[in-house]
Amino acid sequence: MRELKDNPCEACRMGAPTVTGDEIAELTPQIPEWKIIERDGIKRLERSYTFPDFAEALAFANRVGEIAEAQGHHPDILTEWGKVTVTWWSHKINGLHRNDFVMAARTDGLS
Repeated sequence: MRELKDNPCEACRMGAPTVTGDEIAELTPQIPEWKIIERDGIKRLERSYTFPDFAEALAFANRVGEIAEAQGHHPDILTEWGKVTVTWWSHKINGLHRNDFVMAARTDGLS
């Protein structure tokens, strides 16, 4: 079985199904530092990363932006002094898609 980060990030279309409870149970152990949160009634994956200063936090945020742009799948990125919080969800379906888990795993690979 290939690692989650090596899975394709597929184009998500309006009306695509959100992940099921069984899929969440399968995928979350592969990204153990990520939490499923609900904001505005929408489930999202969120994780904060810490850094020794603002410059390193900003450099990480830029790397996340690069992989997001390459896949056409964009997270919320909050950059603070020594901290970056990344939140993935699929805007088109207002919830979590397998792509969000793939991109969370790829984000972990940047740290």
